[in-house]
Amino acid sequence: MYRCSDGKFVAIGAIEPQFQQALAKGLALSPGASRDEIAAVIKTRTRDQWAAHFAGTDACVTPVLELEEAPLHPHNIARRTFIDLDGVFQPAPAPRYSSTVLARPDPPRLEGEDAEAILGELGYSGEDIARMRGEGAVI
Repeated sequence: MYRCSDGKFVAIGAIEPQFQQALAKGLALSPGASRDEIAAVIKTRTRDQWAAHFAGTDACVTPVLELEEAPLHPHNIARRTFIDLDGVFQPAPAPRYSSTVLARPDPPRLEGEDAEAILGELGYSGEDIARMRGEGAVI
């Protein structure tokens, strides 16, 4: 990963010669440039500027997305990588084959929904749990 001028990152995976050449061309560097040379050039633009610059090329450069960005990225939308479960984006079930129908996952658990059961399994009595709820230690 390489840090961009905005503090965000791009990932580069140009391993094979043709991808290395596309990367070098896109960065205006000579083929075989060092990691330090690549890092210095990457640092000159924002992550999104680099993503746009390398879009449609074979340079193997991709933005490293924040968790809240991932479900809204066009690549993930096109591939239905995430699904919305009760207002919370979750990774979609995988793998997805053309003839396989996967069950929709359950929505996320509510905060504190399992507190009583978990505390009970840990040996707390109903009185202890009620006291903790009263003190605000348990939701």
